[in-house]
Amino acid sequence: MTADGKLIRLFPVPFRLIRDDQQFKKWQWISAQIYKANDDRRPESHKIYVDTIALDGAPLSTARDWEVRRREISKLPLFTDFAELDRQREADGITLGLVRPSKVLGLDITAVDQAEWTDEELRKLVQHQQQAGLFDDDDARAFQTLRKLPFAFHYRYECEVGGETRSYRHKIADWEIGALYWNCRNRHKANWERPLREKIEQKLPSADLMFLMGTIHRFPDQWLIVSLIYPPRSRTDPPFQGEFVL
Repeated sequence: MTADGKLIRLFPVPFRLIRDDQQFKKWQWISAQIYKANDDRRPESHKIYVDTIALDGAPLSTARDWEVRRREISKLPLFTDFAELDRQREADGITLGLVRPSKVLGLDITAVDQAEWTDEELRKLVQHQQQAGLFDDDDARAFQTLRKLPFAFHYRYECEVGGETRSYRHKIADWEIGALYWNCRNRHKANWERPLREKIEQKLPSADLMFLMGTIHRFPDQWLIVSLIYPPRSRTDPPFQGEFVL
């Protein structure tokens, strides 16, 4: 997000090209020169001049129940219903937005068709990343060592609108759920699902869970949960509701 509270999309950000003194973390302000992505019609999509990145202070503190982080989040429009966000896409073309569900129903875990990369998938992925400027010829070999997630993860949730309950289901594309899966798999082996569900179905919804949602470039009417934001719940937040089958 920008300092004045606008969501933008920056890509690609080739982390290997960023100097040590430019390495930034989540929740950290940076300054950089950016420009509109010519090959992406989504209005928030921009590209970044990597060599102009400068850090603006330390990552925002989590002290006092995320006081500083909440102050920045409060600058963003917050939708209490996904359908309202999608109407804004149709009316104004926005493709990024923050949604607060009223109730999390559960997590769907679905095995993907191919648990390993096929040769054709690798070819297309490497080609795409090279065209985007993220990888060069030497990096293409390393790309093949990246593990493919064998499962897709979807949140089922509800939004309350004027006494009406509306149900939705969206895929979680946040890289953190992939990292969580591999951590649970490494620590708990065949019993990985229970700790993963405890985190995604119980711990996160018990906080003030919000979905940062974005559309897919090739399919502009399809939304994903691109990031999960979960400040600690304050006294003024609505009570947590959840239904879980473990």
